[in-house]
Amino acid sequence: MAKNLLIVESPAKAKTIEKILGKDFEVKSCFGHIRDLEKEEMGIDIKNGYKPRYKIPGDKEKVVKELKSLAKSSDEVWLATDEDREGEAISWHLCEVLGLDPQTTKRIVFHEITKPAIQQAVSNPRRLDMNLVNAQQARRVLDRIVGFELSPVLWRKISARGSNLSAGRVQSVAVRLIAEREREINAFLATSTFKIEALFTTPDITGKNVTFVAEGKKYDTAEDAEKFLQTCIGAKYKVNDIQVKPARKSPAAPFTTSTLQQEASRKMGFGVKRTMVLAQKLYESGNITYMRTDSVNLSDTAMADIRKQVTGQYGNNYYQPRKYKNKNESAQEAHEAIRPTYMENKTSTIDDPDARRLYELIWKRTMASQMADAELERTIAKIEISTNKEELTASGEVLKFDGFLKVYREDRDEEDIADDEQQEGMLPPLTVNQQLPLNEMKAIERFSRPSPRYTEASLVKKLEELGIGRPSTYAPTINTIQERKYIEKRDKEAVKRNFRILTLKGDQISKVTEQENTGAEKSKLFPSDLGLVVTDFLKQYFDDIMDYGFTARIENEFDEVAAGKLKWNSMIDDFYLPFKKDVDNTIETAERAKGERELGIDPQSGKKITARIGRFGPMVQIGDANEEEKPRFAGLRRGQSIETITLEDALKLFELPKTLGEHEGQEIVVNMGPFGPYIKFGEQNISMPRGVDPNDVNMEKALEFIADKQKADAPIAHYDNKPVTKGTGRFGPFIKWNNMYINVPRRYDFENLSQANIDELIEAKIKKEENRYIQNWPDEKISIENARWGPVLKFGKKILKVTRKADDSKYTADELTTVSLDDVKKMIELQIPNAFTTKKAAAKKAPTKKAAPKSATKKAAPKKK
Repeated sequence: MAKNLLIVESPAKAKTIEKILGKDFEVKSCFGHIRDLEKEEMGIDIKNGYKPRYKIPGDKEKVVKELKSLAKSSDEVWLATDEDREGEAISWHLCEVLGLDPQTTKRIVFHEITKPAIQQAVSNPRRLDMNLVNAQQARRVLDRIVGFELSPVLWRKISARGSNLSAGRVQSVAVRLIAEREREINAFLATSTFKIEALFTTPDITGKNVTFVAEGKKYDTAEDAEKFLQTCIGAKYKVNDIQVKPARKSPAAPFTTSTLQQEASRKMGFGVKRTMVLAQKLYESGNITYMRTDSVNLSDTAMADIRKQVTGQYGNNYYQPRKYKNKNESAQEAHEAIRPTYMENKTSTIDDPDARRLYELIWKRTMASQMADAELERTIAKIEISTNKEELTASGEVLKFDGFLKVYREDRDEEDIADDEQQEGMLPPLTVNQQLPLNEMKAIERFSRPSPRYTEASLVKKLEELGIGRPSTYAPTINTIQERKYIEKRDKEAVKRNFRILTLKGDQISKVTEQENTGAEKSKLFPSDLGLVVTDFLKQYFDDIMDYGFTARIENEFDEVAAGKLKWNSMIDDFYLPFKKDVDNTIETAERAKGERELGIDPQSGKKITARIGRFGPMVQIGDANEEEKPRFAGLRRGQSIETITLEDALKLFELPKTLGEHEGQEIVVNMGPFGPYIKFGEQNISMPRGVDPNDVNMEKALEFIADKQKADAPIAHYDNKPVTKGTGRFGPFIKWNNMYINVPRRYDFENLSQANIDELIEAKIKKEENRYIQNWPDEKISIENARWGPVLKFGKKILKVTRKADDSKYTADELTTVSLDDVKKMIELQIPNAFTTKKAAAKKAPTKKAAPKSATKKAAPKKK
């Protein structure tokens, strides 16, 4: 048994450190937090100074038991959790659970998993920093209070069945940012201007004619632009002035958590959660320094290492040492920026290709941060128009010395790029008084654009600018608001837009109207209708929680607790008392929030049409509940919002489901489902291609889709005298036989499957299925199956435990092959009370659903009240 037990957070880190420390140390992982707040009564004793009540979760009991045993048999226990507030809190919880004295237990910290860093940490242990523990505890307690107090308010005041409504101090503010940006975009009215562009041709240094562009003023109207072009008829063009200015570009600072998340999103399309998972892998395997940091510092060791690499690979003239300053005053200067642990490793040895790409990004950014400026030469030529004395401007840029650009160029967010910004090319040689022949001059209509929707990266940037949250909070916050369905990450397709071009060529002015694609967006954050309604409700009744400045001030107070300048429970007290008053007042006085918006009058019934949030999500409604005839309801389609849907769009929703007629004795109905538009042909549901508007589908088009489906479903072979068909689904290509779906691996030529291929695939699946089922009752949708960790029950889509026998002993594998269906049902009812009586009750209600109005998209909708 090793004399020393050293506890870290992750098993991957434990393996790496144990190799470094050798036989005197046994390194074990606690797998993150070992205790959490109790769920009952918030887990906080409000009346006793907000004292938290912690418990060990069931999934951590085994880990804690092992650590206790190892701690008893070790001479000394060392704590080596991460050096941040969460890590310090985990160390404190370990002291509490393992019976260690926080004043004497050795606590070590390091920012990189290398032999020198680990050995230095062991040589210089410190004590637990209770200020950091209290700061983490303050955040946890305050966020628990906000969540536990606000969420029930939302449950009472917002109808949304199936929605996991919750509120949070940082998450609600993040949703507000996205909601306000969406409304800004919806309210934006594009204005157009006409940009003057003149094309000239002149020889370059080789004598070859090249064309370059010079720009003039912008004009507000087509008439003004045309008047200007008319004044240029017959004009001569002369170079009036040439300015050549040197320019420099400097590299960006090395990565912090936030800037790594932003750049990984821009360059590689990673979400912030994906970036942090990959960075954690790289850190735990010893490839990079600690990945949760807001510091841009580099250690002296790192600086020397980078110098060696830059000068060795590129030469002395490429090296320029730099010290960067943190914009964030509360940044922990003791930490380092994110960097490779060994600069000589240009790539990572990790198998994951995405992790390797992220490592290479970090390596390039770190190298570039200590390299020379890029040197440019910018040329600006002023060209005079003889007939009106106006000037055109041509500009070009030449890279004289690439400097840090040899390794890395930082990307920018969409909102940081000006509308008229373009990459400047190189101008041909020009001289003052040189006459230039005009090819043509255009006035091109260009439209103003609203601020773009947030990406995950630009949202992180905004939260950081506002001082909301800290490096460790961004990824879980963005993940939570997506899971809660307050926002969604999706693409937006481009729409066609007309724009006008006026062209002066020779002495003639021509006018044309062309089309361009506009508005396309990829992986942007859109608020859901639920997110908009919740945001409005919280802003109305809890303006402090939703205020950017207030949320940032709370973060600063956490920092003061961490610095020992503020007592954590008095900080919570200042927050809680007025907040609790708001909660009680809101529950008592606030009306239910529906986000209701009146669209107009239904031309057929003369009844009012409204859009609102209902129990089943966003919808439109014809009529009121207090009228004799029940209202009709229709759910909104993907991409539609109660804030922007028009009366015309709403009326279209009530046209579905639409019966087109009969074919081969079976009814054809067009409808919209949760996965898009489809045709119901008898008992068969046939999906229509994405983008097809079901309202526009007629009988002829429907028959085409049916024929395509029948062709696709035609047997490609037979096995055991039963047909085999093929298709492509969510998980790739498959064949279907005897109601069994069989994935087709890449090694097969899916387009040209032979009978031998098909036999092989089906036989392999049959063999697998034989081993899968211990017993199967398909009609009841019940089975006992072999799973990875032992037998399980399957009831519909639910996976349940095999419960114990009456004498509390476990079933053997042989016994499960003979257990009766009635006994299995009893096991299910122990875990899902009334599982089978509920099914019968639901069956009796089926006729009522059929009796609902055909025009209602959601047939259960009339039961909403």
